[in-house]
Amino acid sequence: MKIGVISDIHGNYEALKTVLAELDRMGISEIYCLGDVVGYYTQVNECCEALIERNIPNLMGNHDWYMASGGFCPRSQSVNDCLVYQRKVIKDSNIEWLRQSSIQRFVGSIHMVHGGWADPIDEYMIEPNEEYFSKIPGTIFMSGHTHIQSLHSFGPKTYCNPGSVGQPRDLDPRAAFAVVEDETITLHRVEYDMTKVFELMDKAGFNDYYYGSLKTGAKRLCRLE
Repeated sequence: MKIGVISDIHGNYEALKTVLAELDRMGISEIYCLGDVVGYYTQVNECCEALIERNIPNLMGNHDWYMASGGFCPRSQSVNDCLVYQRKVIKDSNIEWLRQSSIQRFVGSIHMVHGGWADPIDEYMIEPNEEYFSKIPGTIFMSGHTHIQSLHSFGPKTYCNPGSVGQPRDLDPRAAFAVVEDETITLHRVEYDMTKVFELMDKAGFNDYYYGSLKTGAKRLCRLE
């Protein structure tokens, strides 16, 4: 088994295109998304349709849930500002596709969720540890949500966050993904051209406050306190 795992695209089609091209170059056609196809950036339709066209299954991320349910984020005004715009442009067919996203997925020995295993959609696995995973059946676990690429081994168990395609927060602005081959996980990064992302955000009425973190891979600071 050789698969690609992506997560947290967030409407950044320029990053997604580059990651998919790299996976193609690596000869990997079986790809899974851990959620948050939408959110933050403008090309939500292009991102949904790229996954639909390639039959890439998606897990329900918190941003996907906001869009699919008509809700808003309780933590971030910037997220809600972007949601207002995205709801004006996203196609009904893509919202319906998001609504069909699974909460969890098993691929061979891999157990995938978007957030964590206590809350598959919105738990942040900031500091995964052996005690946490000792209570969960299985050997390989993968989730996104934090936008921080990581790989940890806890005895016979392995946890991986493939990182974010569209908005890394680990001080590396390159788009992130992971590859699993025969239960061996490798982490990968690729550079992409951010210029079009910035131009489209400007055109939609969003300034550097909303997209500036892409340049450095820094954590977004736009929060509701």
